[in-house]
Amino acid sequence: MFGLAGLLWIVIGFSVSFEGNTLGIIGDFKHLFLSGIDLSSTYGTTGLPTSVYALFQMMFAILTPALFLGAVASRVRIRFIILFVILWSLFIYYPLAHIVWSSTGFLAKMGVLDFAGGTVIHIDAGITALILAVTLREPYKYNNEQVQGNPLWILMGTVLLWIGWYGFNAGSALSVSSQAINAFFTTTIAACSSLITWIVLEEIFKSKVTLSGICTGSICGLVGITPGTGYVTIWGSFIIGIISALGSYYFMNYLKYKLHLNDYLDIFGCHGVSGIIGSICVGLFATKSVNNNVITNGLFYGGGLKLLGLQLFGVIFTIIFVSIVGVVIITGLKKLFKNQVGIKQESLSLA
Repeated sequence: MFGLAGLLWIVIGFSVSFEGNTLGIIGDFKHLFLSGIDLSSTYGTTGLPTSVYALFQMMFAILTPALFLGAVASRVRIRFIILFVILWSLFIYYPLAHIVWSSTGFLAKMGVLDFAGGTVIHIDAGITALILAVTLREPYKYNNEQVQGNPLWILMGTVLLWIGWYGFNAGSALSVSSQAINAFFTTTIAACSSLITWIVLEEIFKSKVTLSGICTGSICGLVGITPGTGYVTIWGSFIIGIISALGSYYFMNYLKYKLHLNDYLDIFGCHGVSGIIGSICVGLFATKSVNNNVITNGLFYGGGLKLLGLQLFGVIFTIIFVSIVGVVIITGLKKLFKNQVGIKQESLSLA
């Protein structure tokens, strides 16, 4: 992902995401390899050199495909993955980044808020993982089996994710400021409240608390707070963490089995479900007292239904947009070549 998505971002991604504007949907294609862009100049109102902002945004462009590919890990051929990531980046991620994060994007102009990637990253990756699991794999007939994993690796991965999350949540303030500190606090509180909620749920419904469950709960809280981390209070983040854990726990432990969803690493259950919950919750908990960019307060801070309606629209648009374009891309690629591998091959290296 570093090699492929990183090069794509420099070749064309930054330009079509953040330079120029066409109908509020996409940027322009005039700056291949960043040609013609003054990288030393300040980018927009960010206060950062364009080079720094481009590198910061490249991080998101690399992370997002790395998330959704967990749904089909070791289950599709590398050639399919390479082509899918290229087309997905061009036709889904770059337009969505422009629509939501560019000042000229149509959702941004409407007032839809996404501080650090609720729609652009988590709903996007979650829905992409869902359609990959549905279109590339047969429905899985669960038989009460438990997924086994190395607890040490799970814990180490979670620790690295949690630490890294501060980079793009607090980092999305684009400066060392009270807004960045608030994002640091809300990220921490949401992860903690979600973690504790997951422990309580496992104790109630499974009579056994697991390390993997604790780690999953913390990640769901981190996902849920991402869209609102720079817009909500600490109290709001506490509630968002709890709601995110409740929603993802129900999907991952019950609804997934009823749907026979073959999502290997629960990418949709964690990132998709908690991302949807967190994005909607911005419409409930966002407040001008935290961030002056909040034009209308959330429902629980006296702003009425306006922001909640905008957030719902943003979530629905993202789901529909990613689903339609994703299915078209997958359908086209499936016609080009065989992408799936046999069951026996899933444990072997793929080429």
